[in-house]
Amino acid sequence: MAGRKALLVGTLPGETAEEAMRGALERLGPHLRQLPDGETGDRRIWVVGLIMSLLGHPDLEVAREGDWSDYKHQRNYRVRRGHRLRGDSLDLGYLRWYEINRPVFDKLVEGDLAFQVGVPGDLDMTMFTLGPTRIAGNRQPFREATVRDIAAIHAKSPSDVVFQLEVPVETVFVAKAGPLGGVAAARLAAGLHRTVGDAPTGTRFGIHLCLGDLGHKALSRLSSTRPLVRLANAIADGWPSGRTLEYIHAPLAAGDEPPVTATRFYRPLTGLRLPSTTRFVAGFLHEDRTVDDQRRLLDTIEKAVGSTVDVAASCGLGRRGDTAAYATMDQARALCETE
Repeated sequence: MAGRKALLVGTLPGETAEEAMRGALERLGPHLRQLPDGETGDRRIWVVGLIMSLLGHPDLEVAREGDWSDYKHQRNYRVRRGHRLRGDSLDLGYLRWYEINRPVFDKLVEGDLAFQVGVPGDLDMTMFTLGPTRIAGNRQPFREATVRDIAAIHAKSPSDVVFQLEVPVETVFVAKAGPLGGVAAARLAAGLHRTVGDAPTGTRFGIHLCLGDLGHKALSRLSSTRPLVRLANAIADGWPSGRTLEYIHAPLAAGDEPPVTATRFYRPLTGLRLPSTTRFVAGFLHEDRTVDDQRRLLDTIEKAVGSTVDVAASCGLGRRGDTAAYATMDQARALCETE
């Protein structure tokens, strides 16, 4: 747990997995605990490529057409009349991409760096695929398909893979719940716990709290870090035994908007109750701040948390221009080298 490291949340600049991973290792290799495959190509815009690929699924039909150019233009499906959506009919692609890109990782990586597999939360997949009014009764198939791929990857690599559960729906719901945020956090965390509890014993997890980053724009904003603390604590409090919670990442910037500098924004971080074995990752790195700005902000965050924290951007870097993405990675390196 000693020493500050950087987390690469998911997508990275690069046309191929090898280009993305090689670029990350050149800039941040000694400062990483784990490395994603870059989520290049159709995965660059998170779940959008997967959702668009469901056109023609025998149990689904388009309920609302959209090209995912922004949050208002989402394509959503509904289950066809007389059909039932089943987990064994859904291929979410996590195993397939792991099998394609693991050999590239093995070629590039030396030492004990873990392979990071980004996994959208099953509630998130349900909502973004079907829309908010069709979640009820349809979440279980997405959970089954998610856990099936996690179990298959874990069977192939039981010790050196970290599954990053990515949960913008849960994060935004808690942020919008106001005084009911604590209740919302407990209920939403319970859903995550069911998914984690269905995974094999020994599976390693991290949590990526997220405010959305479609087109490098956030889906919601925060007036303080209180919603993030509520959700992080609820996730940690009921975490299933036998599965490791390695870190919780909190978004402290919002898409193209850089992090808030006011100290009061970060005061709720004093209420974090994470286990000593769970790292807190501060997602405040941003291309529109200088390294000196970020050093001052890091000091504010660590004083509130009461310990050294790992550093990251608020979301993946591959949706930014290459110049901005690499500048943010260089920020991470400079902060990891700060005593």
